Amino acid sequence: MSPHVAELVSLGEALVEFAAMDGSLEDAEAYRRGFGGDTSNFAVAAARLGARVAYLTRVGDDDFGRSLLRMWRREGVCTDYVRVAPGEPTGIYFLAHDAEGRSRFTYYRTGSAASRLVPEEVPLQALEGARLLHTSGISQAISGSAREAVRWVLERARQKGVAVSYDLNVRPKLLPPDRFRALVLETLPLVDLAFLSTEDAAYVFAGRDDPQVLRAVLDAGVRVAVLKRAERGCVVATGEGEELSVPAWPVDAVDPTGAGDAFDAAFAVEWLAGRPLEEVARFANAVGALATTGLGATAALPTRAQVEAFLAARGCR
Repeated sequence: MSPHVAELVSLGEALVEFAAMDGSLEDAEAYRRGFGGDTSNFAVAAARLGARVAYLTRVGDDDFGRSLLRMWRREGVCTDYVRVAPGEPTGIYFLAHDAEGRSRFTYYRTGSAASRLVPEEVPLQALEGARLLHTSGISQAISGSAREAVRWVLERARQKGVAVSYDLNVRPKLLPPDRFRALVLETLPLVDLAFLSTEDAAYVFAGRDDPQVLRAVLDAGVRVAVLKRAERGCVVATGEGEELSVPAWPVDAVDPTGAGDAFDAAFAVEWLAGRPLEEVARFANAVGALATTGLGATAALPTRAQVEAFLAARGCR
């Protein structure tokens, strides 16, 4: 893929995933290797939906880094802006489910190649011809230098007229809630399209109901705010006063890992296509639902044909 034709650019941290096939991490004897990292999930999901996507990150010059590069190229994600860093590790994580079906994660990412991103290493040519740049709170919180790099890229994107998509993705294990809250609030003025979960809202806008949360996000200067409410669907609000609630699609869920990232990608792709917001949200809900039907972050990410078939079977599109 030419580096000048990507319409979506995703910036952040990718990791290799090991999903336990038989119980807890303490007891598991078999794992399935996969791939994760919120912004990498976004890139892969958008590519499967037919978008032209480039990913901007750092990986180690190791087997895990090479496996990520092969995966992105296989998925049609442009890797021209992925820096391979000799002597630095690629981050990994382990995934298991407890007796109640809840996902449990153990990360090994401290000092990873992705966490050592610095502003001067970011290739601004990645933004040439792009229509949207996507990043997240996780991308900012993995290190001080990554935080500076993300801020620097967002400011340049705004200068170049590239829309910015941002998922708060609050992770208190990476930064204390108060610091994460401050980071989000200083980032939102640079954002056009903001995504947050009900958990994110509880950390950043504690004590506010859904309409108040959305109003606070819009008041920061965001054009479109999207509150993701899992099995309750999503609520979308705009700076022009439009607000709508769109229900979720029921499916037989296996693992929610990566579903929120898939939702973000679907929403961004359809939003860029200029579709009505209700149609955009309905499509994104379908992608997020389908992403829960397999184990791991990327295995069940659907293609556009699969999403269209899913909606058609339910009398939509």
